[in-house]
Amino acid sequence: MKRPSKAILFIICTTLLVVSCSRKKDKFITRNFHAITAEFNTLYNGYNALEQGRENLNKSYTDNYWDVLPIERMQIFDEVVLPGQSKNEDFTRAEEKAVKAIQKHSMNIDGKEKNPQMDEAYLLLGKSRYFDQRFIPALEAFNYILYKYPASDKINQAKVWREKTNIRLNNDDLAIKNLKRLLYQEDLEGQDLADATSMLAQAYLNTKSVDSAITQLEIASNATKSNDERGRYRFIQGQLYNKLGKKDSANWVFDKVIELNRKTPRIYMISAHIEKIKNFDYENGNKLELTELLTELQENRENRPFLDKIYHQIAEYHLNNQSDSLAIAYYNKSLRTNSNDKLLKARNYEILGDMNFDKSIYKDAGKYYDSTLGNLVLNSKPYRVIKRKRDNLEDVIYYEAIAQVNDSILRLVNLSEVDRLAYFESLIEELKIQAKEEEEQKKREEAAQRNTGLVTVNNQIGGGLNPQGGTPNQANVFYFYNPTTVAYGKNEFIKIWGDRSLEDDWRWSSKLKSGSISSDVNDNDILASATKEELFDPQFYISKIPSEEKEIDSISKERNYAYYQLGLIYKEKFKEYELAKGKFQNLLKSNPEERLILPSKYNLYKIYEILGENDEAIIAKNEIIKNYPDSRYATILSSPELASERDENSPESIYEALYEQYENQEFDDVISKSENYINVFDGEAIVSKFELLKATAIGRLHGYDAYKKAVNYVAITYANTQEGIQAQNIETNILPKLINKDFVEDNDSITNNYKIIFKFENPEMEQISSFRETLDEVLKNIRYYDLKSSVDVYNPNTMLVIVHGLKNAQVAKAFDQLVIEEDKNKIKEPYFAIASANYQIVQIHKNLDAYLSTDNN
Repeated sequence: MKRPSKAILFIICTTLLVVSCSRKKDKFITRNFHAITAEFNTLYNGYNALEQGRENLNKSYTDNYWDVLPIERMQIFDEVVLPGQSKNEDFTRAEEKAVKAIQKHSMNIDGKEKNPQMDEAYLLLGKSRYFDQRFIPALEAFNYILYKYPASDKINQAKVWREKTNIRLNNDDLAIKNLKRLLYQEDLEGQDLADATSMLAQAYLNTKSVDSAITQLEIASNATKSNDERGRYRFIQGQLYNKLGKKDSANWVFDKVIELNRKTPRIYMISAHIEKIKNFDYENGNKLELTELLTELQENRENRPFLDKIYHQIAEYHLNNQSDSLAIAYYNKSLRTNSNDKLLKARNYEILGDMNFDKSIYKDAGKYYDSTLGNLVLNSKPYRVIKRKRDNLEDVIYYEAIAQVNDSILRLVNLSEVDRLAYFESLIEELKIQAKEEEEQKKREEAAQRNTGLVTVNNQIGGGLNPQGGTPNQANVFYFYNPTTVAYGKNEFIKIWGDRSLEDDWRWSSKLKSGSISSDVNDNDILASATKEELFDPQFYISKIPSEEKEIDSISKERNYAYYQLGLIYKEKFKEYELAKGKFQNLLKSNPEERLILPSKYNLYKIYEILGENDEAIIAKNEIIKNYPDSRYATILSSPELASERDENSPESIYEALYEQYENQEFDDVISKSENYINVFDGEAIVSKFELLKATAIGRLHGYDAYKKAVNYVAITYANTQEGIQAQNIETNILPKLINKDFVEDNDSITNNYKIIFKFENPEMEQISSFRETLDEVLKNIRYYDLKSSVDVYNPNTMLVIVHGLKNAQVAKAFDQLVIEEDKNKIKEPYFAIASANYQIVQIHKNLDAYLSTDNN
């Protein structure tokens, strides 16, 4: 009896299940079956995937507390996602679940949806697309809910999410209009009200309506059920009040954030404290109370993840109190926390760089600016500002290094044998202490490596073969994963090679950064070349001191030139007149070359005037007029009215006149005059301009090889000037493109530009002018072609008259056939045709004879 009953029950249940699975019948069982299955199976899993994706999104997103925070924590990526692709698997899975729910459980009967869970499915579909940053498809899903389910209990959520999507699509005005209408028409409460007003606040922020955004954030903060959101909204309110300059209102809101304490993420509380401290009134505020607060924040164990920000703010407090040493200590403490906030690190480095710059410690300032650049976005506006600061320091760092090194060498040269011996014996004692410390450090590092699983065999870092030649131990930690060994390797590299850029041919000596040329590098070169016995032998070092007069004189000249350049840089670029005065005075005491004496005395005179040292200025002025009466400086000092004018003898006017000669192809004259002016203005900044102009004229007159040599000289001799940098760029990027000497084939498919060349050896200018006038008359009468003529210098003895405008090789070679009968006797000089590309090669490499010896004509 039991078996038939079970069979009947099974048949009934199966029948009910089959009947309920139908999506075409509007029955109570069918509706509820599909609603329950969609809600507690497909949609449940979909929403779980969505929340997992949102959680991962929040973890990967880092807020920038240096700017006003966005309302919603969401990282927007710039890369384009193709159809069918996704940025996040969780959101893909959520979308798939939403689509599955719609496909398998939608009951669209007679144009009406009978499954009450379908609005949830479309809402899930829109949200998953929204967080996957596919905003157009997301907008379609939300609009579908508004169109098909106007009576849905999720309709207000759909409207808010639609406007969130519009905001992401930069339709801020439309979002404001729709959200204001929603708030007016509907009596929203709780989280719906918080979501609507917070998104309205974001739209106002995007349209720069800060006051309106603050009002909406106040409503959202009171309405939201989430303390995480409340803390964020309140903090953004405070930031906006600060932006408007309302510090009291900002502090009141920040206090609200602080009161939430552990109910909201701690970062909001710490940041609120920091923003309040930034608003502190250093004239009327209670500094003792502020000091106690800073100490409390620093010592609270819960604040350890935020010590980078706390230390930075303590440093700012001390800096505002003119306690520079304490400020420096805390900026460095902030850096040592290994913060992930690159903007904070950049700010710390920049302030330390500025402090060194203000103290005229330019070499250290340059290093801090280098570190600042490493933490900024490449080519961003802050990056470009710091890059300009750093570039301005390049010359001063370079010349200070030269002056320091050469001063040290000359000091040793002037010491007696006894003093030299005593000096190096003291140095050797320091080396022994250093060697002992390095040995102990090495032992500690080896111990640390063993503790981290990094095996050292025969002084080789682990990861290589075992002593028996077997395979590496798989448990070893790879070398580059161990910070201790990586740091050690970096230090060793810098010791041996100096500061090198990451580029090809990095081992070339020319690749050494100018700022790294110092006595340390020279010392390391000597130490690296010494044997163990020589390392602790004073005579080894004494033997390295220059002894030949020529070498000592060269070192002295280099040092004097560095002094002169430093004086100019401090005077003109940094307005550091005391430093400039010291450099020029030291130069004049160092028996400088004649070429540097007069400009140094004139610059000293100008500095004395600026500093108000009138007596010294009068002495310097009279000395220049008396001892150098024929000089340009004496003329200016004797006739002050000329000082405000650029006379025809000024370097700038002379350069401009010489450049006009260059444009007129007077290359021989430009070269000889440039050499003369380089000697006349030696020691002045304009010399590098004359050198580059001379190099360019040499290239135009003598060709590639001569140009290469001349440009190389400018690049090396004037490496830290604009012209030197330009020459380096020519040498690196331009010359390699010009090296090819191979002529192209005269083929119209390859080139469609040809020239006719008339060659003149040792001509008079009148001859060239007369021939060109005749040629121009002939060219005017040629039909179907618009032909022009020009004159080019080929070399010191040869000039070329060129006809331009021919597009066909055969026509170019038969140029005489184009000339009408009346003009045939006017042009008797021989000519040849050449492709424009080949003419360029001929002018660059001066290989016209090689071209003419081929069968081109």
